[in-house]
Amino acid sequence: MGGYRKEEIENWYDQHSKSVLSFILLMVKDYQQAEDLTHDTFVKAYLYYDSFKHYSSEKNWLFSIAHNLTVDFFRKRRPTTFLKEIFLMKKDNNPLPEEIIRSKEDFFELYNALGELKDTYRKVIILRKIKGFSIEDTAKILGWSESKVKSTLFRAIPVLKKELIKEGYFGEEAIRRY
Repeated sequence: MGGYRKEEIENWYDQHSKSVLSFILLMVKDYQQAEDLTHDTFVKAYLYYDSFKHYSSEKNWLFSIAHNLTVDFFRKRRPTTFLKEIFLMKKDNNPLPEEIIRSKEDFFELYNALGELKDTYRKVIILRKIKGFSIEDTAKILGWSESKVKSTLFRAIPVLKKELIKEGYFGEEAIRRY
């Protein structure tokens, strides 16, 4: 059984690690930390494999683990560091992986604008609009109700649009996409 588990987790890693990494990176804004949390996500999936319920996809389960590890990471940080990096938005000079950049200019503006949003808005936009999860799957990943996902997204989109304009991205085409 252990060999099967290892093989399946390795397959999941091949299929989903880049997507999980980009999700975490959008949250923590530190490439090395995002890599560490991605690794931890798959280690935890291996350790808790027996608790995986197949009523959701492995991708949803992995994103739930990644979300929880990221939340724990922020909880463990000293509050002053958290405030400096999240609310004052320390800019991360590490390059973003090519896989998550649709267009360098658009993504740079989106990356900066997302950094200015409150945590709940950022999470729901990343999962629904960037990662393409359904409302139901987003609710499962975040541990929210579907109505909370809908209402948070409804409030988050106009705030993101304002941030995109503030960041200097005036293209109506791109603003409509988000």
